[in-house]
Amino acid sequence: MKVSEQWLRDWVAPELDAQGIADQITMAGLEVDSVESAAAEFSGVVIARIEKVEPHPDADKLRVCQVNDGTEVHQIVCGAPNAAEGLVIPLARIGAVLPGNFKIKKAKLRGVPSHGMLCGASELGLEEEHSAGLMELPSTAPVGTDIREWLALDDTIIDVDLTPNRGDCFSIRGIAREVGVLNRVPVTDVKPQASFDSSVAAWPVELADKVACPKLLTCVVENVNAGAETPLWMAERLRRAGVRSVDIVVDVTQYVMLELGQPLHAYDADILKGALTARWSKQGESLTLLDGQEIALDSDTLVIADDQGVQGIAGIMGGKATGVTTATRRVVLESAFFSPIAIAGRARRYGLHTDASHRFERGVDPALQQLALERAVELLAQLAGGKAGQIGGAVAEESLPQPSTLFFPRGFEIKKLGIALPDAEIVDIFTRLGMRVEEQGEGWQVTAPTWRFDIEQPADLIEELARIHGYDNIPSHAPRLALAPAASREATLTRRHLRSVMQSAGFSEAITYSFVAPELQQQLQPELTSPALANPLSADLSVMRTSLWPGLCNALMYNFNRQQTRVALFETGQVFRGSDIDNVAQVDYIGGVLYGSRFPSDWNQPRERADFFDLKGIVENLMAQGQHSERWHFVADTHPALHPGQSARIDYLQDDGAARTVGWLGALHPEVAAQLGVPGDVYLFELETAPLLAGRLPWGGTLSRFPEVRRDLAFVAKEDVPVAELMALLREQGGEWLNDVHLFDVYAGDGIAAEHKSLALTLSWQHPERTLTDEEIETWVSQAVDAVSSRYGATLRS
Repeated sequence: MKVSEQWLRDWVAPELDAQGIADQITMAGLEVDSVESAAAEFSGVVIARIEKVEPHPDADKLRVCQVNDGTEVHQIVCGAPNAAEGLVIPLARIGAVLPGNFKIKKAKLRGVPSHGMLCGASELGLEEEHSAGLMELPSTAPVGTDIREWLALDDTIIDVDLTPNRGDCFSIRGIAREVGVLNRVPVTDVKPQASFDSSVAAWPVELADKVACPKLLTCVVENVNAGAETPLWMAERLRRAGVRSVDIVVDVTQYVMLELGQPLHAYDADILKGALTARWSKQGESLTLLDGQEIALDSDTLVIADDQGVQGIAGIMGGKATGVTTATRRVVLESAFFSPIAIAGRARRYGLHTDASHRFERGVDPALQQLALERAVELLAQLAGGKAGQIGGAVAEESLPQPSTLFFPRGFEIKKLGIALPDAEIVDIFTRLGMRVEEQGEGWQVTAPTWRFDIEQPADLIEELARIHGYDNIPSHAPRLALAPAASREATLTRRHLRSVMQSAGFSEAITYSFVAPELQQQLQPELTSPALANPLSADLSVMRTSLWPGLCNALMYNFNRQQTRVALFETGQVFRGSDIDNVAQVDYIGGVLYGSRFPSDWNQPRERADFFDLKGIVENLMAQGQHSERWHFVADTHPALHPGQSARIDYLQDDGAARTVGWLGALHPEVAAQLGVPGDVYLFELETAPLLAGRLPWGGTLSRFPEVRRDLAFVAKEDVPVAELMALLREQGGEWLNDVHLFDVYAGDGIAAEHKSLALTLSWQHPERTLTDEEIETWVSQAVDAVSSRYGATLRS
């Protein structure tokens, strides 16, 4: 929320400058994003009146103006379409400096001398969008006065970023209360002097759901001049709060919302038919909003309707049909309290975000509605005339939130803050915060004010004491803890160990959202389902992830779009399977993505692109950590997200010998890569974490003193023979003392039959207590060769 220092000082006047106020409220828990000037730097601009306007002799779109600045008349050539005799405007004299260090000098425009410049609001930095017209000032503006001084532009804007629990500070009044408490200075509250005519009845209302909307007040204002001009002081305050001036009625409702924190809505009373009803929308109903957007309403949207149908989304935005225009003469002002639960998420669902929804979602003071109406009636009467009727409506007192009453025991702050505060200070702080404090036994009964709906438990009172007493005034002490080392099972690995293995391989850890875009998830895991979120952060984060791949692919794209030519990322986290949110399966996974070169760019490393086997080796290293390498198997298989021929299913043999699929490895499918806009090959893997964490206790054995015997065998086999299965068969048939089977060469080409390959392997044997004989070795070699030949039709290469 943007807070004007000048407006704030109308409420409370601490002996601090703007930066001091910002620092103070930041330390009190209201984070300040920025402290900036209310207007750009410029000088030499005064209020002037156009006395005469004549056509330019040599340019159709230019006119020659005689402008009185209170001391003399200047001739100025101007191209603004609204330049007219009698108009009061800002004049930049010769020597003036406009925003951007633009200096005004004498000039000739198409041969006519021009002594200065007539300014529009955008040229003075008072509006963001450029407009061709001059800035029109009230006819009563004092000619010759410096416009910076007259508009009080030497103001500071404090942009406060509020946390969701402090909805009471979404107003000048709320911020002023905080500053008053922190500085022990009084706060000047508004006391509307509105007059009401009993002959004008309040507009009838109905509460169809007294929990969602327990309070709905209205007031009818007749004979309103809706075309009246918004006074400059109000338009300026709205501008400094980041709100655009629209018309007098809308501007008054916006002003009251910024001042007091209560959103209001105005209807054209001559268009409304029947009572205003707060109810839930019906399936099939639609609404054209004030901004012209037409939306179809869901059945769980709280709306305000009359006998004609829906006239607005409660707490978010009104409808165009009953909106106030310059032709409106009778206005119905609505001031309501809506339950935050009834409003939360609805604006986002319809792609909206309004100042009203921002406040109602966080909570509005349930006692504020009548005061806000009285203030709006007072301002309308002053600025647009009219006769206000009595305030009426409906209130379900039993459904309004009640202030919390909590018992605060003496000494409780010592346990929580580590310091003792005098009883008088505790009572003083609570009282200054608007709480009612009653002494009761060994403590106090504390009742929160209606605007502090975030006070729910004694710990909240501790927070109030800490921030008002001052965090800087609480001494720091190192905690004294008696900690014993946590026991860990040697046969169980930790996720930290798995992360360390991936980091050692050159991968960086990524942490992505557990929510992903449904379209991307459908591309990568079309056969899996997961719950959709009822209240997503955005459309791109609307379903729970079934895989780590969508998040990793998004992270890859983020890096690729920033000219990163090599990306190696991994992530550990849960995935979610099943469409029923109450029975969804949550499984821990580890996944990774590899793109670009095999090694980081360096003078002594070859510039080769990473391939399937680079990532496969990293995955095998993960598998080897638990000393259960024999349980893992790569099986050639297809996956919708992976490149056919470059993908593998990863199976794990369980204790009962049954194989279970626990992951996938491969190259991203070219079609998916093209849709993501990634050139080149992308390699992905993901594995269930649980099998990786199941380790085996280390064991030691005696090293043999006897020589190892090796034999190299080269088999010629068909291309589709799985090498892993062939090697497993060799281990099985290679005899009791076979230590290792190692593949050291794969060849296809000249000398090898078509659709065949040559596999060169080393087999090694070693006995712990004696030297093996040639006869034993030859027997085992023959046994292994026969088994391979019989099962796979492979032959020894000559």
